[in-house]
Amino acid sequence: MTGRVYLVGAGCGDYDLITLRGKKILSECSCVIYDALIDSRLLGMAAENAELICVGKRSGQHSASQEEINSLLTEKALQGKSVCRLKGGDPFVFGRGGEEIAELKKHGIPYTVVPGISSSIAAAELAGIPVTHRMTSRSFHVITGHTAEGMTDISGYARLEGTLVFLMGLKKLPDIAKILIQNGKSADTPAAVISKAGTHCQRTVRAPLKEIASAAESCEAPAVIVVGETAALDFSPTLELPLTGITVTVTGSESFVKKTAQLLENEGAEAKDQSNIVINPTGEIPELSGYGCIVLTSVNGSRIFLEHLRRNKTDLRSLAGIKFAVVGTGTGAVLEAAGIYPDILPENFTVRDIAETIAAELDTGERILILRADNGSPELTDILSSRGFGICERFIYTVKASSRQLPESIGTDYIIFGSSFGAESFFQHSRLSPACTAVCIGRKTAEAVKKYTDRIIIASPHTCQGAVDSIKKDKAETR
Repeated sequence: MTGRVYLVGAGCGDYDLITLRGKKILSECSCVIYDALIDSRLLGMAAENAELICVGKRSGQHSASQEEINSLLTEKALQGKSVCRLKGGDPFVFGRGGEEIAELKKHGIPYTVVPGISSSIAAAELAGIPVTHRMTSRSFHVITGHTAEGMTDISGYARLEGTLVFLMGLKKLPDIAKILIQNGKSADTPAAVISKAGTHCQRTVRAPLKEIASAAESCEAPAVIVVGETAALDFSPTLELPLTGITVTVTGSESFVKKTAQLLENEGAEAKDQSNIVINPTGEIPELSGYGCIVLTSVNGSRIFLEHLRRNKTDLRSLAGIKFAVVGTGTGAVLEAAGIYPDILPENFTVRDIAETIAAELDTGERILILRADNGSPELTDILSSRGFGICERFIYTVKASSRQLPESIGTDYIIFGSSFGAESFFQHSRLSPACTAVCIGRKTAEAVKKYTDRIIIASPHTCQGAVDSIKKDKAETR
């Protein structure tokens, strides 16, 4: 059975510039064939078991020819797969989408196109440069820089009154400027180069046409060149989020990193994913009847517990009469989303505090089921046992260091550690630059990190949001 192909424009720059339709298709396809210039975070939106194939086309580093890409699309579709061809920008704006479709049509493979935000418009816009502006520029023209050397006669471009936008032309910028001036464009025409548009590394250089090549010598690809009167305008955003310009590395489990990164990005920070912990459920949950209280000490524990209920088709009504105690609002929020509202939630998110609160709330002698990780602290069990409660402790998941290769040195402004185990695992392979501040969730985590750095902030409260709020407070006080 023949599959289908979706040509999806990923947009210009950061992952969240993809369209809703593009995101939906990306999450459903069984194969994703993607360009090198897309934001790697987009791959995290792909279906869990999707085949991911990079056919990166970066200047000087072509990992696959266009013919090879065409053949690969055909091959995967003929295998019956739904293929997302994820392309930077828009599929048809110098994206060779037409060539790929022509090949698909030869083989009778069904396809469709999802437009993306093209850098031909977005790069200038993100730099505060409108490609058109009333009374200044009533048209704009998009030109590929790859053909600049072959243009022996570009007098038509030089005489156009509208804005000229060159894509993929950074290496040929001196030639582009020279040819335009030689063919009648004023040497004083405003020009700009926008490098890595739509990302936290975006940089804009402005200069007259005669000087733009030398002014932009240190710019890096991908870059967009804008020539015209509108390049003198500066409509750069004046809205600045609290953490704009701040970079934060987030360590921990994949789910923890993803949640924390989203909170950071909502505040304007650049979040770097350094997931270094793997969570593996063990299935060690006993029959629940007979317990007066179930204790969950982490978000992961709550998720695994709920999955256990779903897998065993446990009716929530059977839990009537059982109290739930949790450490942290995040742990409680996971239960609440399923309709289970915790009875016991201490103000301070520590094991000792929950032990004291449980002891005050329950009658001595009640049976308590504690569900936690295999490497968790025995403190909770010890305290409750000493108070006369019947304790059943089950390790419902294991926490292991991932096999992911971490960088030797982290040079971001902040780094977040969610657990002492995650911190110890991190420092076995990496170190922090002197200027990097560690943000620790919990005092035990902070104690582990203190062996490696003195620049420490303890998140208040001990949650993902608390870590983000602590960074905002520290930035406001020190910068």
